[in-house]
Amino acid sequence: MRRGIAAGVAAALLCAAALTGAFGVLLESALRAHGSVDRYGSAVAVVAASQRVETVRDDQTDVRPLVERARVPVSVADQVRTVPGVTQVVADVSLPVVTADGTMATGRGWGATALTGVELRAGRAPVAEHEVAVDSGSGKAVGDIVRLQAGDGAPEAYRVTGLVADRSAASHDVWFGQHTAQALSGHPERADALVVLGTKETFAQSLRAAAPGLVVATGADRGDVENPEVAAARLDLIGVCASIGGVALLVVLLVVTGLLDTSVRDRTRELAVLRAIGATPRQVRRVIVRETLNVAVPASFLGGLLSLGLGTLLHRFMAEQGVLPPGLGLALGPLPVVGALALAVLTAVGSAWLAARRVSGIRPTKALSETSTEPTRLPRWRMVTGLVFLVVGLGSATTAFAFGGQVATAAMGGLVLSLIWAAALLGPWIARAGIVVLGPIMRLLSPVSGRLATDTATASAVRLASVITPIALALSFGASQLFVQTTAVNATRTQAAAGLHADQVLVSNGPGVPRAMYQEVEKTAGPGTVTAVKRTTVVMQVAGQLQSLPTQGVQGALSNLDPGVKAGSVKDLRGKNTVALSSNVAGAAKVGSTASLWLGDGTVVRPKVVAVYDRGQGFGDVLLPHDVVAGHVTDAGHDDYLLVKGEADLRPVLDRFPGTHATSAGQYSAALTEKARQEGVPGLIAVAAISLFTLIGVVTTLAVATASRRRELALLRLIGATRGQVLAMLRLETCLVLGTGAAVGSLVAAVTLLTFGGAVTGLSALSVSPSVCAAVLGTVFLSGTEAVMLPARRLLRRRRSPRIT
Repeated sequence: MRRGIAAGVAAALLCAAALTGAFGVLLESALRAHGSVDRYGSAVAVVAASQRVETVRDDQTDVRPLVERARVPVSVADQVRTVPGVTQVVADVSLPVVTADGTMATGRGWGATALTGVELRAGRAPVAEHEVAVDSGSGKAVGDIVRLQAGDGAPEAYRVTGLVADRSAASHDVWFGQHTAQALSGHPERADALVVLGTKETFAQSLRAAAPGLVVATGADRGDVENPEVAAARLDLIGVCASIGGVALLVVLLVVTGLLDTSVRDRTRELAVLRAIGATPRQVRRVIVRETLNVAVPASFLGGLLSLGLGTLLHRFMAEQGVLPPGLGLALGPLPVVGALALAVLTAVGSAWLAARRVSGIRPTKALSETSTEPTRLPRWRMVTGLVFLVVGLGSATTAFAFGGQVATAAMGGLVLSLIWAAALLGPWIARAGIVVLGPIMRLLSPVSGRLATDTATASAVRLASVITPIALALSFGASQLFVQTTAVNATRTQAAAGLHADQVLVSNGPGVPRAMYQEVEKTAGPGTVTAVKRTTVVMQVAGQLQSLPTQGVQGALSNLDPGVKAGSVKDLRGKNTVALSSNVAGAAKVGSTASLWLGDGTVVRPKVVAVYDRGQGFGDVLLPHDVVAGHVTDAGHDDYLLVKGEADLRPVLDRFPGTHATSAGQYSAALTEKARQEGVPGLIAVAAISLFTLIGVVTTLAVATASRRRELALLRLIGATRGQVLAMLRLETCLVLGTGAAVGSLVAAVTLLTFGGAVTGLSALSVSPSVCAAVLGTVFLSGTEAVMLPARRLLRRRRSPRIT
């Protein structure tokens, strides 16, 4: 393998290993990381309810995390205390608290002081209903009165009965009596978890027998109970890394295969000579594979090492954007390096072996004659496989249009990859089509150089196909995934703006709007003017898979919101056994049928469908009665926002509830848009990383392909072509290649976006930025042109007559 080509192959494999290894770092972090064990550090075990929904179908397990706290009955503590070695069982309860100045705090039951090392410095422990203990550094004294908003009521006065010093520095904790804390949490008979204190002889098996159906967490698993958001993020991150890693691996395979195919074609004459002097096909393939290994192993190993730093940067960026919870730490180990090395080397060896098959199969008697021309016909297997991928891609688009909703969303990934693989396999046909369309234009612009470019491109359609494919891949994958994200965000904005009919939206800077505020606002604004909304997430089986669906519980004047009902009526959304579904997830469910849902804490319900609506992006995929949602969320005492019709002066009410304020429907829609944008950050990171690697593959492939044409360029110079004519020919040929690749990539992206818009969000929500398109095309064209012209100028720089070697 020549030095320049080896450098290009090494650069591509290094980037491939770094890319796949970076996602491997995230995957390892998701598999190994646990929430930090802080308050439960002194516990031998923690008894809690499961924070996941799990189903088994056809020997396949489907799991989705629960976003709300699944609570455990306090009565179970009596059974746990009978286990040998248990000295104490603490029913841990927490709830949000807002102080008079709007500061957020956490309320806890006094029984949990045994867990955190809290020491009573003055006064006594709170016992009565309106008694609290606060941190000794808060500036309060025993006997002072503080106003706190806790639970679902209005702010009330509490007497400070004790001052505490907390060794864990949790100075924002407010301590209530144990029974008071359980009542304020909205679940008086349940606790967040039962924390077991005891001796080391306390066996988990005995605890599980005493608490059947519950989770008994020991060791590092205690942190997952203390921080359930970490456990939920771990499951989501595993799914994201698996899907993105699969796409990245396919992209790597496609780019590396084209690059190695180009490098092997450069050596066709040399390898054919080996066949002519008696080398067997196996020996020829061994030569190619051995040389590929000599380049692939060090490059992939270095890329694997770099992946540790790249994965760290990705983890930090996702944590800063709020995609990952603070407790999900970074786990670095050798597995991503080893995995990236193995994947890159195996991909390189497999691609080299496939590329060597054509040359190694040449018969010795025809070896030298076969090197003078390139094949003009596609092998039958390649043609058939390409047509199959084309049919699969078009079938995915048809399925998306036919079923819509989550089925369409699931079909989107297969649509892009199928069409790209079809373009890769049918590349020579595409190259010839590009020559037919763009050839006359080039001959018109420059008769001599245009003719040279057209003729050389026609004779080398197979070579051009290996260059066109990564260009089409870079544009189609990057553009489609990027604009799918922007289209989804735009759909959220437009649907929320069109469906919110309220004149005022009341929100909070803290945990939410207290439930007591709903009645107060209704008294001021008038009956039938206020809608309370509580957001959560439910789990539902859609298209045969468990899906976590954004959900809203609504109460009051439903005229304040219009989800775009297309069947039934949201006015029937009342009681405890009704539901409205968006058309994205309704599937075969019709008005009057029954849907099966897992609520936020895992409770299974089977409500009747009373409406199907279209604006699922703006209002969530599920609407439920408020009381159904409120009974199964972590914070039952607060709503997310209130919708108010009219311009009533609500300042007196807002002044009574610290931390709350009024905003307009437009401003609230903008906040929803920003939230949707943040949720799409992992996808955008993946798009940026994969597109960058693909662009590097494009540049490398173009440079390698140009460097392999030294004999051809030397021959053109010998027959009389000037240096300027040859460079102009290469420039026009590059435009032909880039133009054809851009056309194919744009076509695939357009099919993807139109399918997504027509089947999921509506064509009116399509959001495609012309400036971004121009920037992407400009980057591809400039980098691609320089990748060709730089080695070409170096090859043609010699003043003496070139030799054909």
